Amino acid sequence: MHPSVRSTTFTAVRLVTLTTLSWFTAQAPASAASPAPERPVEDTIVVRKQVTHKKYRVNLYPNASHEQLFFHAAGREGKVYHLYLFDVEGKLVRQALVTNEQTTVLRSLEKGNYSYEVFSNDERISNGQLIKK
Repeated sequence: MHPSVRSTTFTAVRLVTLTTLSWFTAQAPASAASPAPERPVEDTIVVRKQVTHKKYRVNLYPNASHEQLFFHAAGREGKVYHLYLFDVEGKLVRQALVTNEQTTVLRSLEKGNYSYEVFSNDERISNGQLIKK
């Protein structure tokens, strides 16, 4: 690498969750001294993301009903990315070619733990974990 050229790489872990109104239903108002226990939504998708490339800002997030997973990436319009989804044993479960503004990536995902990787031009730009409850 040329001495005047600097490369910046960072790693960050971010937990993306979606809260719906059903999270708070069936609970009486709580006082500040004794808050009501939280009740999770029955079917949820949790995304734990590890960002590995600063140039790309990749986001995976569920819709309100937790039935679909959406994909968004900053960059040139129409850019194509490769998304790979693996089960806990490392077996490839699904793969998809997605554009940076594509919404629906996965439908009817079985409950379980998954890991994902996103590639652009044969370079891994994002990876993380999905949990479908």
